[in-house]
Amino acid sequence: MSAELDPDAALMLRVKQGDTAAFAELVNKYKQPVMNVAYRMLHDATEAEDLAQNVFVQVHKSADRYRVSSKFSTWLFTIARNLCLNEIRRRSRHPASSLDAPHPEQEDQPLHQFEDLKTSSPPESLLHGELDAKIGEALAELPESQRLALALCRQDELSYEEMAKVLGCSVGATKSLIHRGRETLKQKLKPYLRTGAWSRPR
Repeated sequence: MSAELDPDAALMLRVKQGDTAAFAELVNKYKQPVMNVAYRMLHDATEAEDLAQNVFVQVHKSADRYRVSSKFSTWLFTIARNLCLNEIRRRSRHPASSLDAPHPEQEDQPLHQFEDLKTSSPPESLLHGELDAKIGEALAELPESQRLALALCRQDELSYEEMAKVLGCSVGATKSLIHRGRETLKQKLKPYLRTGAWSRPR
């Protein structure tokens, strides 16, 4: 992989040289996709936004050591993966208040809501209201590897090969994680989820 083949890697090399405009361009392009992955892993809007900010802090701190060995997006989502897994493990050691806590001003609304700008297209969007909560519950019950595989699968920037690098496994194992995760979700969400809603055309 060379910077000539990956314009985002070329931008990161400019960041390495102190180009703040290049860094802003990368943040603008990837902030929402990173937040989307973080939200699907953590199901908490505030923590997803905080984690996305931390990802880009790490990107900036790592600029001096950056080398073009893979696509920039693969490197970026690997950082996001590591921070998500760290947060999940921190939660398991220090359980927080329920994510289903009601909003202080609107009792019928959950305290935490997050609009997925990539997939939201009312009234077709799946991530709204009660369904949002059901999907979050079902995702939270998946093993971390399946949850992350499904979250990455929703990002058009990543091929199966790149997802495999982020997950640290083979392409075959990646496809298997996605398949098992989808099948489990379909069973849990059968009354709510339309057929094929988690499909990703290739």
